[in-house]
Amino acid sequence: MALATASLNRCISFLPKTLLRPSRTKTHNAFLLTRFSSPLRTMSSVSTPSSSTNTVTKQLYLYNTMSRKKESFEPKDLNRVGMYVCGVTPYDFSHIGHARAYVTFDVLFRYLQYLGYDVCYVRNFTDIDDKIIARANKLNEDPLTLSARFIDEFHLDMASLSCLPPSHEPRVSTHITQIIDMINKIIENGCGYVVGSDVYYSVDKFPFYGKLSGRSLEDNRAGERVAVDQRKKNPFDFALWKAAKQGEPSWDSPWGPGRPGWHIECSAMSHQYLGPTFDIHGGGQDLVFPHHENEIAQSCAACKEKESGVRFWVHNGFVNVESEKMSKSLNNFKTIREVIEVYHPLALRFFLLGTHYRTTINYSREQLDTASDRLFYIYQTLRDCEEILSAQEGREISEDSLPNNTLECIEKLYGDFVNCMCDDLHTAMVLSALSDPLKLLNDLLHTRKGKKQERRIESVFSLEKRVRNILSVLGLMPSSYSEVLQQLREKALKRAGLTESQVLERIEERNLARKNKNYAKSDEIRKELAVVGIALMDDPDGTTWRPAAPLDAQTVSTRLIELKK
Repeated sequence: MALATASLNRCISFLPKTLLRPSRTKTHNAFLLTRFSSPLRTMSSVSTPSSSTNTVTKQLYLYNTMSRKKESFEPKDLNRVGMYVCGVTPYDFSHIGHARAYVTFDVLFRYLQYLGYDVCYVRNFTDIDDKIIARANKLNEDPLTLSARFIDEFHLDMASLSCLPPSHEPRVSTHITQIIDMINKIIENGCGYVVGSDVYYSVDKFPFYGKLSGRSLEDNRAGERVAVDQRKKNPFDFALWKAAKQGEPSWDSPWGPGRPGWHIECSAMSHQYLGPTFDIHGGGQDLVFPHHENEIAQSCAACKEKESGVRFWVHNGFVNVESEKMSKSLNNFKTIREVIEVYHPLALRFFLLGTHYRTTINYSREQLDTASDRLFYIYQTLRDCEEILSAQEGREISEDSLPNNTLECIEKLYGDFVNCMCDDLHTAMVLSALSDPLKLLNDLLHTRKGKKQERRIESVFSLEKRVRNILSVLGLMPSSYSEVLQQLREKALKRAGLTESQVLERIEERNLARKNKNYAKSDEIRKELAVVGIALMDDPDGTTWRPAAPLDAQTVSTRLIELKK
């Protein structure tokens, strides 16, 4: 048992301080922030005592769009990772496709930090663009003022989704000098040409164009986000600098007043903050072509390189809505604000993490209902743990000599967590791996057998800590269990179209019906509430309610019959 505990202490490491939330109670201050010293990245593979073949794979593998396969991740610098993720064009509220992208890369950011790396995470804002100008003209607003306003709204959305702020968030409008310098280098190196006050990149000068996307020039669509210009040498050439138009924002340049083309900004800003060679460039699959393809071409031209200086190109999958592609034309466009009006932001995050980041995800109310239900179960379990552990204030809780079932559960959780996360961030499998520890915690907390288990408090302490650490890496740790549980209840009531007073009145009606042995009415009340996502729970202390995934009437009837058997 001593050897098993030593193995446990070697294989479980705590989060960096940047990821730890403030403690919620004095008790947590006393003993819940214990930190193991060895970072994951320096550990050898660890075998669990229960199985000599179940080893923990500590090496991170990421799918590289450039090579079209998973590769072992080794950063350019031993302890430092440079990561650039393409940001939003802030002309409106962000949608759930944005949420998926930035939750994905937030998890990668967190996990790299968990592995012990110093991560420089850069995410830009395209704060001047054709769409911004068009929207600003429609609203009779200055384009930069409009984009600044929606940048603020984007930050609110990211905070609600528990996304950590990047190291740098450069804006196009404040990096015009760097952009002009890079365009000059591209021209000097023979890959760009001037037409009037416009500057174009000559795709014929880059023989590797299309390597990232696997597309040839013939596959390209002239005019993708730019107007076709007969003055181009090749119809597939793209704009590096656009001549000023009347009424549009512009900046002075060697070619006359104007503004940057779409693609050049990311090449210039990634070079500014990360240099010509860095580890990870991320974004949605829709950016592979033409945006990232063009980035590679112009970055190589500016630096006189034949290959991309980015070591890993990482792209997240699309979001469908009710099995259809999300688009404004189909009237199924979902903003983050619309979703979190009726669902908790962490439920949206949980839903997004429930599918591997490269797979297309299907948004539906049923999926969000399920995510909310699961999240309530997790936080209620941890709240119950918090309550029982708070009674141990002042007592040092030792993790030596834990029962075998607790130890095996913890080590399996750790192995699943590391193996799944190192296998291209398989967050869906990590969420599944929480099931057994949560079940064991509920047994220890609430069942007659669990309450009698030897070293019960120590087991609750150890399991709760490991579950909490994993939730922190996934960005699912709230600042307060009680607050988030109440917020989940309020969102459920809103979706049900009820107030809590109305639910309590229905509970009283049901209690009276049961007292009068009117079980048909009692069942009908339970059924009515279950259909709108309110579950009733009977125990010796009375009836309470909790949010749940809504059930169809037939399913409720079937379950009620089963309960009576």
